[in-house]
Amino acid sequence: MRKNSMKKSAVALTLCAALLAGCGSTAVSESQVSSAPAESSAAPVEEISADEAAAQNCADLIDAIYVQTRTADTDAQCEAAKAAWDALTDAQKELVEGENADPDYFGRDTGDAANDDPRNADDIGENELLVVSFGTSFNDSRAEDIKGIEDALQAANPDWSVRRAFTAQIIINHVQARDGEKIDNMEQALERAVANGVKNLVVQPTHLMHGAEYDEMCETIENYKDKFEHVAIAEPLLGEVGSDATVINEDKMAVAEAITAEAVRTAGYADTAAAAADGVAFVFMGHGTSHTAKVSYQQMQTTMQTLGYDNVFIGTVEGEPEDTACEEVIQKVRDAGYTKVILRPLMVVAGDHANNDMAGEDDDSWLSQFKAAGCFESVDTQIAGLGGIAEVQALYAAHTAAAMEQLNG
Repeated sequence: MRKNSMKKSAVALTLCAALLAGCGSTAVSESQVSSAPAESSAAPVEEISADEAAAQNCADLIDAIYVQTRTADTDAQCEAAKAAWDALTDAQKELVEGENADPDYFGRDTGDAANDDPRNADDIGENELLVVSFGTSFNDSRAEDIKGIEDALQAANPDWSVRRAFTAQIIINHVQARDGEKIDNMEQALERAVANGVKNLVVQPTHLMHGAEYDEMCETIENYKDKFEHVAIAEPLLGEVGSDATVINEDKMAVAEAITAEAVRTAGYADTAAAAADGVAFVFMGHGTSHTAKVSYQQMQTTMQTLGYDNVFIGTVEGEPEDTACEEVIQKVRDAGYTKVILRPLMVVAGDHANNDMAGEDDDSWLSQFKAAGCFESVDTQIAGLGGIAEVQALYAAHTAAAMEQLNG
């Protein structure tokens, strides 16, 4: 937070006065300094303006809901944070700064939340298909990618009630405070299912892999299993992990083909070969993880090579695995001789990571780092999540169908 220091310490003021008084002397006497008031030894006192105080109050309220745990106070805290923001002037809003708070928390335009559907209605019936996502506060992406998957699953399973749960309470709170849209977390969604008398529960995660988020989801479901007659959990997008980087499966093949075709089509090329002939490399940026499932990223690189997509590269924000770090990927693309780069997220949603870590203006974004490398004629981005791709939605539907067969068998 920017602050204006309006007062000087009494000691500093006294010394200044003494120096002015002793202009004809060669030194300031010890008695002059010691005659300063007792409070002169106090630390400097900083004053903040009314504008800064109002902005700080809003920042504190935002930080209070930027947490992963929901409490009995969460609803009221979300309302208080939004009310504090709405009460600020435009100038005051620019001053909002906290541990996690900034003007973009409420002020960034991410699209119309009205295009989304929280799918938190009751009257579920006996059969529920619960679609579990990490979540995103970017409204357009939530409607296009997460809702897109949910809509496809509902169309494929008209006799089942599709409901939603997010695992990131931080995101749930953000969307609720800013847009008034209430999305269930895992516990809320499962409690809703129990209260509605659901007998058959199928859970479809939109997670990319069997990572930490998937594990936590399974642990939560385990606590509720005895409240339903049947429960089945479907595979995440990339399916089983496999033992090492050479192990690939049909799911990864299908995803690699779908996302590459979409990237190539969006870039205006007939196929990957045409793009390669023009010197274009496609770089898909995933999140990365320290979980053992991180080998999935290397397997996706193996899959791309197996399919003959030599100009497609896999990287991660976190640089885990290490060979997926941005600087490593830059070196790979450079060594392969490609002179044009197109960045696209390897993520279900085009949220904060896609808009900031990949395509942001800061020096550490992938866009900035690729440009700073100074060895590419052009570096462009495609800000779109995987969830909006029809073939990806179809793969989720296939995973759901397999889980339902398991439920019935």
